[in-house]
Amino acid sequence: MNPSALQPIDHGAPPPVDDADYRLLVESVSDYAIFLLDPHGLIRSWNAGAQKLKGYRPEEIIGRSFEVFYPQEMIDIDFPARELSEAKRLGRFEDEGWRLRKDGSRFWASVVITALFDGDGRHRGFAKVTRDLTERRGQEERLRRSEERFRLLVEGVRDDAIFMLDPDGRVASWNLGAQIIKGYIAEEIIGEHFSVFYPQEKKDEGWPAHELESALRDGRFEDEGWRIRKDGSRFWASVVITALYDEHGRHYGFAKVTRDLTERRRIHTLENQERYLYQFLALLGHELRNPLAPIANAVSIMRLEEPASEQMRRTRDILERQVAHLGRLVDDLLDVGRIVSGKVYLERQPLDLRQVVSESVEALASTMQARRHELVVNVPDDPLVVEGDGVRLAQVLNNLLHNAAKFTPEGGRVCVTLTRRGDRAELSVADNGPGIAPGELGHVFKLFAQSQKSGGDHHGGLGIGLSMVHQMVQRHGGEVSAFSTGEPGKGVEFVVQLPLVNAAAQR
Repeated sequence: MNPSALQPIDHGAPPPVDDADYRLLVESVSDYAIFLLDPHGLIRSWNAGAQKLKGYRPEEIIGRSFEVFYPQEMIDIDFPARELSEAKRLGRFEDEGWRLRKDGSRFWASVVITALFDGDGRHRGFAKVTRDLTERRGQEERLRRSEERFRLLVEGVRDDAIFMLDPDGRVASWNLGAQIIKGYIAEEIIGEHFSVFYPQEKKDEGWPAHELESALRDGRFEDEGWRIRKDGSRFWASVVITALYDEHGRHYGFAKVTRDLTERRRIHTLENQERYLYQFLALLGHELRNPLAPIANAVSIMRLEEPASEQMRRTRDILERQVAHLGRLVDDLLDVGRIVSGKVYLERQPLDLRQVVSESVEALASTMQARRHELVVNVPDDPLVVEGDGVRLAQVLNNLLHNAAKFTPEGGRVCVTLTRRGDRAELSVADNGPGIAPGELGHVFKLFAQSQKSGGDHHGGLGIGLSMVHQMVQRHGGEVSAFSTGEPGKGVEFVVQLPLVNAAAQR
């Protein structure tokens, strides 16, 4: 092998870079405006980037003062001269701000001015590098506006308490919803530990710290429970805590959203109580029906004994009336329980409401006669057909008529009217009794509602008949309403509306 083949080949040192190379490098840069200024700020050179960014050709701008790039308001405060003065004093000056192009348009510029000195320390001028950051500034401004809108949105939310906690759990921000729900204004609560919102028993068991630990571990924590307002009152809260991290993954606090669910929880509790109540009523109805049958049988046997003494007849009549009354109460109890539990089956079929009115009036005729009521019935000549259960709709009207007979004084007037209202049949039962106070009208269809009539009279009953009416009408896709001025003698009117079958064909 030739020994010389193992020797490194000497290609020689790279040629030195002369001023022409540097000039070529600078002049060809197109993304930056790079140019020289003399000590007084007059332009001495101009590269491709300067022409692209500012719009001037070299022959248009070389020899002119660099102040031409500044808005008038900056020239008025002598800002260009201050830039050069600072660059000469410190060696370098940096700034961002509005600058002008040849066509007068503005752009957001990043500017670096460097003072130039020769080998003897004499000041020779300045190098100036300018970059167009208009797009970046636009993005930053859009982001800033978005953040500002979001901040205003959060601060203006009324239904939710939205606030920040620092890593130790101290309140760092406070919105309007937080002030409304918790009662503190921002100046009172910012800087305080968020455990102030918790009942003492929750603080004793370390629950606030547990919430933050769970949010930090899992990223998010949700809970419902009692919280404390500034005045010491409790409210049922839905809480969501989210751990917050910066772009480098460093934890810097928590976002906490609290909603007041006190009313919803109250309604839920009432609904559960109402469901349990209806279940109890159904059970009670069944238990009462068992002894009712033998009592009714005993009354019938008593009628077989003739001749009976006057005292026996009075006793028998009282028992018969009370057994009938108790029977109606038990039936109402059972019906309400069945309706609420969904155990009422409606045998729906086309039904002429005139027939329902006729049968109900006939069934209540003796009751009306016993109290010497004038019963007025108004029905149309043409049929009004609905899709419904005849037995159940008769039960609705029977309850309304029985209610009117019970509350209308002897010799009073009860009026039943059946008519058409657009695509609905309207059935009205009105009396001239004591009426119902307007403030009580919204409660008459509630279970056990007992309105106080004129003079505070109480006519007995459990107050479940109208509740049954309301629920049965709803099951038929209709509505029932009560109207009264509360003035004695003007009575009350109950109006039932039911959808007609083929309403257009019936017109």
